[in-house]
Amino acid sequence: MVGYDPGAQGTALSPEEAALAGSAAGMVTRALISPFDVLKIRFQLQIERVSSQRPEGKYSGLFQAARCIHSEEGLSAFWKGHIPAQLLSIGFGAVQFASFECLTEVVHKSTPYDSQTAGVHFICGGLAACSATVVCQPLDTLRTRFAAQGEPKVYRNLRHAVSAMCRSEGVLTFYRGLCPTLMAVFPYAGLQFFFYNVFKKLLAPPPNAGKSGVGLRSLVCGSGAGMISKTITYPFDLFKKRLQVGGFETARVHFGQVRSYRGLVDCMVQIAKEEGVRGFFKGLSPSLVKAALSTGFTFFWYEFFLNAMRNLKEREREQKTSPKT
Repeated sequence: MVGYDPGAQGTALSPEEAALAGSAAGMVTRALISPFDVLKIRFQLQIERVSSQRPEGKYSGLFQAARCIHSEEGLSAFWKGHIPAQLLSIGFGAVQFASFECLTEVVHKSTPYDSQTAGVHFICGGLAACSATVVCQPLDTLRTRFAAQGEPKVYRNLRHAVSAMCRSEGVLTFYRGLCPTLMAVFPYAGLQFFFYNVFKKLLAPPPNAGKSGVGLRSLVCGSGAGMISKTITYPFDLFKKRLQVGGFETARVHFGQVRSYRGLVDCMVQIAKEEGVRGFFKGLSPSLVKAALSTGFTFFWYEFFLNAMRNLKEREREQKTSPKT
């Protein structure tokens, strides 16, 4: 089970091992879901209405966008910004899961609440994600810039992007969109951990059923938790992406209309006026696919690596305690 579990049998793992499992889970998951992330970002940044019946913008549907990106930019375009995205996933996974394990342990030992309740997982999951967001926000901004640029490229590589952004926009540009990110990430991550806890308990096998199907349950529970939490908090993700490409308008011209926003409130008002309420949910379809796969695989791989490390430690302990023949 994710989080501190006082009743768990077997060898306890340290926060450092939780961080290692979280970073490994983030790395593997990111490599698998990167194409959906690029598609989601392209839709989020499109000002024109997204419609397959009356196409107005460059992208009008999920499959049309995928074909367009592939024909114009090649297969590698679906992994644009993959290096900063990988660094983001590795760092975010490490900080988030290590913080979550520590927070649930603190709650269990210093409060009357059980660390394995859904409510505790909501609060601790949200706080852990906020900590990871503050640490990793610059990488998220870089990832968004790389995914947003077309051809010819504005940034040649990660080093060029960092130096160019520092020179032309200042260091604070790496924290563009931090406010809506924090506003969204707390409930988003909190709901992920909340629903994952709920689904895991609902789908828990009988006591004598053994460990068969554990991985599949983690994948299914994580996917369901990801889709629900993403739908509820999606508009804030869109606001963040719009703000992160501020000052980057010249690279976006050939994609269609561009807009500049003075801040979060101005961004919300402009989108509501020009694009309507549906504008807040542009890119939701690829985002839900991505959320289902991302959250499902993240919890799946996290528990996989945790169990692998736990089994390794138990074998080492047995070897040390077993009598020599």
